[in-house]
Amino acid sequence: QASRLVQLPYSSFDDDDDDDDGHSLPRVTAEQDPGVWYPGPPKVSPFSHCVRYLAFLWNLLFLLLGLLLLAVGVWGLLAKNPLPGGERGVPLGSDPMLLFVLVGLAASAVSLAGCLGTFCASPCLLRFFLGAVLAFGGLEVLGGLLLLLAQRRLRDALRDLLLLCLLRYQEDPDLQFLVDEVQRSLQCCGLESYRDWESNLYFNCSAPGAQACGVPASCCQDLLENGSVPNAQCGFGVLGLGAAAAGAVVHLGGCGAALGSWLRGQAGAIAASATALVLVEAVGALMALRVLRDI
Repeated sequence: QASRLVQLPYSSFDDDDDDDDGHSLPRVTAEQDPGVWYPGPPKVSPFSHCVRYLAFLWNLLFLLLGLLLLAVGVWGLLAKNPLPGGERGVPLGSDPMLLFVLVGLAASAVSLAGCLGTFCASPCLLRFFLGAVLAFGGLEVLGGLLLLLAQRRLRDALRDLLLLCLLRYQEDPDLQFLVDEVQRSLQCCGLESYRDWESNLYFNCSAPGAQACGVPASCCQDLLENGSVPNAQCGFGVLGLGAAAAGAVVHLGGCGAALGSWLRGQAGAIAASATALVLVEAVGALMALRVLRDI
């Protein structure tokens, strides 16, 4: 076997080299000597093919979810300002729908990079996908640590957020829906008590209109009139009543303490959801690493 020497191809200048008789020098090629073995490209295993298909479908699913969030956010923003150039009742920076837009954009961009990187076998896109997933995972872990270390500050921030929701209850439909759901689900009214609605310009007793000296209908103990029809005026005039009379109509306790108790009760579910999200991201990153290694 050592005597079988195969001469590699030379440059074009070597092709013109002749011997003294004018005849070309004989060269041994793979066609002339079929016994010589040349290594071919490595074959991709069926497991690698399966991982590539799963990675593509995995990222495609999250791409669709990201586009759905983006569509909901854009729809919410356009619903509040249907006319181009019109005045917005809510500043764009504090609009809750902006969060859906940002999350949808981020998830769509990262998932699209994962899909294209897997489908086109692009190392650059796959590295971008891995970097983005690692960055999101790091931010989630950092957020969890902040939740554990800064609980008092978070409670104060939540209190300020609830107070802002009460003040802007009539101005933002999203905040109005959120406040109504919290008060209806937790059976509470206001931040500390139902008297907190006096700070709202529309429910203050000195304000004009039918809602003056009242509270939203979501504070009522029996929102349905005759058990079937929602009574939107059940909270009118409650702030002008005494505590005993008002307690027969609306919930007197505030939502701050009720929401804090609910969050403490849901701590296990929140931790399990956060862990599941990190595991989902880890699975996607591992599949991308496998595809990148095969490439």
